[in-house]
Amino acid sequence: MDTAQFRKSLASATPPTGLSPAQEALWWDAKGDWKRAHDLVNELESPEAMAVHAYLHRKEGEQGNAEYWYKRSGSEFRRSALDAEWTALVDGLLA
Repeated sequence: MDTAQFRKSLASATPPTGLSPAQEALWWDAKGDWKRAHDLVNELESPEAMAVHAYLHRKEGEQGNAEYWYKRSGSEFRRSALDAEWTALVDGLLA
């Protein structure tokens, strides 16, 4: 799956099968379900999941919590604009 296919899948009611928890979290975030997205990555310790976790807290407006997760993840996907960060995360996780 590439980023264009991932975006097209957002027209569906459920995420595509085979997504990692971090990918699925970004899918649910794009669908407007922040809580479901957060629940998917909340307990995960991979750098990718922690990067998604950081993004979600930043989006929520919890900058201090976001900074904690950015430091743990390495901040590789961090961007100045949230939509650019979402795209960078999707691109990186699908690569």
